[in-house]
Amino acid sequence: MSYRNKTYVAFASENIHLYRLMEAWRENEKIDFDFYDAHDLFLSRDTSKPETIKRNLRQRMGNAKQIVIIGTPEAKKKGGDGESFLAYEVDVMMEYDLPVVVANVGRSKKIERSLIPSPLLHADYYTLSVSFSPAIIRFALDNYAPQYAGSDKTGPHYYKQHIYDGL
Repeated sequence: MSYRNKTYVAFASENIHLYRLMEAWRENEKIDFDFYDAHDLFLSRDTSKPETIKRNLRQRMGNAKQIVIIGTPEAKKKGGDGESFLAYEVDVMMEYDLPVVVANVGRSKKIERSLIPSPLLHADYYTLSVSFSPAIIRFALDNYAPQYAGSDKTGPHYYKQHIYDGL
């Protein structure tokens, strides 16, 4: 199901290799992982002005139905610095009230506050933390994201071990 909705993947620029890994998972026929990448829309050149890049980011996120943040210390830092493009993306995802899956690099299955951008934590925003692995990210996009809008939950959440065991 995750492949039916546009998914916006947010990450610190230092972690672009992890985003490329997610794209490789999607292209690998032996891995059951797919997502419709919102980054394919409204492309910006590296030479674009910051205002143009932010406008394109907003348009991409406006077309997305769900967000994956690649959870790293760099994402935590940049997502809360108020200046970076990632900080802008975090503000927009909260403005649009989109479901956010935090994919913890390092394979942690729990809530890792050291990997979640501060604005999400301070707002007690309903997020779901999972390990950076294709099966659980896909499961979260298929299950957490669709029920997000009707939920009254707040703050960070995670899946118990039995969910991982079932995958």
